[in-house]
This record gives sequence, structure tokens and C-alpha cells, in this order.
Amino acid sequence: MTTLVIGATGSVGKDVLASLAAKGVAVRGLSRYKAKLDKFPTGAEGVAGDLTVPGSLGSAFHGVKRLFLLTPLDKNEIQIGINAITAAKACGVEYIVHMSVPLPAGADQVPHFRNKVLIEKRLQESGIAHTILRPNNFFQNDLWVHAAVMAYNTYPQPLGNIGLNRVDSRDVADAVVNALTSDAFIGQNIELHGPDVLTGDSIAATFSQHLGREIRYAGDDLEAWAKQSQHMMPAWMVNNFKLMYQFFQQHGLKASDEALKAQEAIIGHPPRRFDDFVSNVIQTWK
Repeated sequence: MTTLVIGATGSVGKDVLASLAAKGVAVRGLSRYKAKLDKFPTGAEGVAGDLTVPGSLGSAFHGVKRLFLLTPLDKNEIQIGINAITAAKACGVEYIVHMSVPLPAGADQVPHFRNKVLIEKRLQESGIAHTILRPNNFFQNDLWVHAAVMAYNTYPQPLGNIGLNRVDSRDVADAVVNALTSDAFIGQNIELHGPDVLTGDSIAATFSQHLGREIRYAGDDLEAWAKQSQHMMPAWMVNNFKLMYQFFQQHGLKASDEALKAQEAIIGHPPRRFDDFVSNVIQTWK
């Protein structure tokens, strides 16, 4: 029984691929770039395919019974998800673990959150057994702010100060692996969160503590953030993130006590803490 990992080179997918291979699971990783296949871990098969080109997916999905479906932030995200589900249905995939997003009231104002809703609808219509995982904002997104923190003493991600239970992507990968290797979570929708409510100010304070100097939070000015970010990403992506940050600033993304309790079984261990993540990443940055 082969398990296919989509997004096998991303922060979650690469850990899922490595963990499944280490467990002796027959696992295959999909990448659109052939050059990346040689970098897959020992025991993992690599196959090239492009989710925007349905005709390229036959060999990737052949013989697959379980699938990890992750769709990237992309202008064609909905079609990518539909193409993957269509290929899974045609090739007899029996079970899909889909990484979506939390969906509190009003979250569908964020374009890539709304995209996930439409992909979920297609997944439900497919009739394929599935589990939907809903992780919070990743700790690992802060790897992109290296220069701002280290060179300019600024934490720039405008997350606001209501707070989010941000989560370590390694915990998400653990949840995916446990879902793929068990039938216990079929049919469930499970949120994934970290244990602490984090704000723009508290994140900056954590970096300050571990660096031994003041790191200031850049604040909630979304126009200023967008102006700075337009040099690093296309306009559609800047707008997408701007709407996401606006939602976070207005509503936060906090976990309920019930959600924190419910996730224990699928993660399989206490969730990692942001303080430990920063402590470790600062060592590599230094």
C-alpha cells in the first residue's frame, strides 16, 4: 500500500516524507522539479508531476491508497486541489489526509482560506474517506524574518495583539503521519495549535530575551507592511497576506480548551513551545 505525499519539499511535507520512510511505510513524494527527487530521504520514492497539468499525474498516483493533500498558496490553488482529488478518485485512492486551515467565523474573507473551503467541498463530494487537519499559523513562518530581526532589531510580521495559538510545523507533520498510518481519525476535522497565545509584542519579547537585546514589534500598520513586502512577493500575494493579517489583528486565532484537548491524540505528544523554537533558531542565526 503506497502513500503519496504532495508538497513533499515543503516545511510539513518533507518531515512527513522522512517520518513515513523511517517507519518503513511505502511512500512516494511528488515534486514538479526532477532535480529535487534525488534529495528525498532514503526509503522514499520520488516522482515528478505537476498538479496544474492533470496529464502528468498518472504515474504519481498509480497504486496509491493513501494521500497527503497539501495545496500551496497559489493563484491556481483551487484547481490544483481539484486536480489532485480527481486524480486520486480515478486511481482508486482510499483515504486522504488534507491540510486545510482553521475556519472561525469570518475567516473566509481571506482568499487562501476561502480556497481551502472550496477544495474541502470537492473532497467531500468525492466520496473518498478523509481527515481534515486545521493548523494555526506556523512558528516556521518566522524563518523568513531572519534579516529583519538580526540586522534591524525588528519583528515585522503584523500579527496584532489579540493573539494566535501558533503551532510548530513539526507537530503538524506528526499529526499527518499519525493520521496516515491509522484509521482512528477518519472522518474527523481536527484543529492543531501550539500551547501559548502569541502576539506581535510577545513574539518580539521572546526574540529579545534570547538575543539579549531589544527586538521591537513593527506594529499593525498594514499599508506600511504591504509597501515593504511588494519588493519580495507579487501583488496578489501581498493582498492575500494583508487580508489575513487584518483578520488576525481584528479577531486573533486562539484555540479553545476543547481543541487543545482534542489534538492530543493525533499529535501524540505535548505540542512544542514557541520559546523553545526561538531558542533553537537563534543558535543557527548567530
